[in-house]
This record gives sequence, structure tokens and C-alpha cells, in this order.
Amino acid sequence: MTTHKNIYDALSAAQSEMGKALKDATNPHFKSKYADLASVMDACMPSLTKNGIALTQPFVSSDFGQAVKTVLTHGASETYVECAVPVLLGKQDMQGLGSAFTYARRYGLMAMAGIAPDDDDGNAAAAAAPKQNKARESLQDAWRDAVLDSLPDNPTDAQKAEGFALAIIKDFDGKGEKALDNAWDRRKALIASLEGRFPALFEKVQDAFLARQNEILEAKSKAEGNSMEAAQ
Repeated sequence: MTTHKNIYDALSAAQSEMGKALKDATNPHFKSKYADLASVMDACMPSLTKNGIALTQPFVSSDFGQAVKTVLTHGASETYVECAVPVLLGKQDMQGLGSAFTYARRYGLMAMAGIAPDDDDGNAAAAAAPKQNKARESLQDAWRDAVLDSLPDNPTDAQKAEGFALAIIKDFDGKGEKALDNAWDRRKALIASLEGRFPALFEKVQDAFLARQNEILEAKSKAEGNSMEAAQ
């Protein structure tokens, strides 16, 4: 095993050896392929282990509620990196918890290891712009999949709408001004559909957005006030 100074050196070496996560599982809602947790583990664990990096993914409480913390620890240097992925739990039973927990583990590991799923159509010759659009669409699909999988079996349209609305609202939490605008723009088509079919949910999303905007403005105003006081 190669000796590394810290987790960053070890992770850099591991990433240079990792492959892509193969899309070998089928999403029942969209009939599309995606890389499941086993594929993600297969893509990164051999390289992590070879470079002395241990993986732990405990279920924890966070500022965002229940979450899965992904921790990559380099034992030799006793250094580590970590991130937490919120658990979007809609189905209130152990099956729903297990599904949400698995999704959070998968996304956390992919983010920390820096791997991406392989294209399911093998279209490696696509132009740069279409590739970028496909990557953006894949992220959107993954987010939708996570929300839908957190819902009860055979959810109604109203349950789906509520699940998406709550997930959008959760995404506003803690965002800065630019990130907040990006979060709205990223889901604007979905938000517009809520306005037409589920106006009460649309109002909840809009109120949450405006509330976060006000929090940002108040924080700016307070910071400016403190700066003026310090300058006097």
C-alpha cells in the first residue's frame, strides 16, 4: 500500500484509479437506468481501500433534519473528509426509510469520491453541448427519483406534488442569494406546474423562497450595520 501524507493525497491517488459507476438498475417510475449503490461501491471501493481510505456512512441528525453522513478517513494520517446528505423521507415505514437511506448513501459516496455514472446509451461521440445538457438532465432525474422513491407505493398526483414541493422548499434552506436564485431557476418548470394544478403548494414554495430572501437581506443589513459601527 502506498503511503500518503493525508486524506487529500490518498483520495487524489484513489480517484485517479476509479472507474465510472455503471447504470445497471432500472427506475420503476421512469423506466430509466441508473447507477445503484452497489455499482457506485464497485466503482470506488477498491481504489479507496488500496490507498488506505476507510468509508463510514452513519445515520445522523443535522441542521437539515435526518441525514446520512459520508466520511472518508485516511487511517495512517488520522485525517478525514465528510459530507451530509439529507434524507427525504415520505413513506413512514422501514421500507421508506431504507430506500431514502440508500439514496443518501449513494449520492454522498458519489459526491465524496468524485465519480459519475456511465451513460446508459454509450453515446461517447456526442458533442460537448449535448453532453453538458445530458449531465444536467441526469442530475434532475436523480433528484426526481429520490423524491419519488421517498413516497408511498403508487402515490397520487397530489402526493407527488406535495413531495416535490417539500423537497424544493428544503433546498432553499441555508442558500445564499445567488444559490437561492439558482435553486428557483433549476425547478422553475416544476414550480410553474404547481401554480396551475396545486396553487396552495405553489404558495408554500413561493412563501419559503421569499422568506429566505428576507433572511438574506436582514443578514446583509445587520452585517452592514456592524461594519459601520466598527468604522466609527
